[in-house]
Amino acid sequence: MENKYFKHETAVVDEPCTIGEGTKIWHFSHIMPDCEIGENCNIGQNVVISPKVVLGQNVKIQNNVSVYSGVICEDDVFLGPSCVFTNVTNPRSGVNRRGQYEKTTVKKGASIGANATIVCGHDIGRYAFIGAGAVVTKTIPDYALVVGNPARQIGWMSEYGHRLNFNENGEAQCPESGQSYKLENGEVTRI
Repeated sequence: MENKYFKHETAVVDEPCTIGEGTKIWHFSHIMPDCEIGENCNIGQNVVISPKVVLGQNVKIQNNVSVYSGVICEDDVFLGPSCVFTNVTNPRSGVNRRGQYEKTTVKKGASIGANATIVCGHDIGRYAFIGAGAVVTKTIPDYALVVGNPARQIGWMSEYGHRLNFNENGEAQCPESGQSYKLENGEVTRI
């Protein structure tokens, strides 16, 4: 049966796994067994997708990214160059902690910048924006903009990736899409 996805000749795809139509897997990447990868994903050069990772539709993974077991990326997630996830809180070479992997979910539309580190067990909210080099050590809310080490929130982002400036009524508008947002009780929702 012919694959409905593209795999560069240097990429390795271990079976069994599910890869959606229109997905592209580039040079020297390794997809390990039991992964679920949605349609129209783009997996850059030298990417490792560990066993049982789940990627939704239209996930974009740039070069040199490690996505370890326990990670779920929902639809439309962007993972910047050389970002990395962990999956064990207290790793030791001499102690086998397989089967103790912590879960991390990157929710729909979130973006993670280049060289960011996501410490396991901390979910990334819908449309959140993790700045380049940030080290995420806690759960990040929907639409949050975080930067630094450890990552701290400095604002809010629209679904189109623009910083939101809320007025005195707690309302903001994305300059590109025109979508409106409401900030209430420390949470942002699209209205």
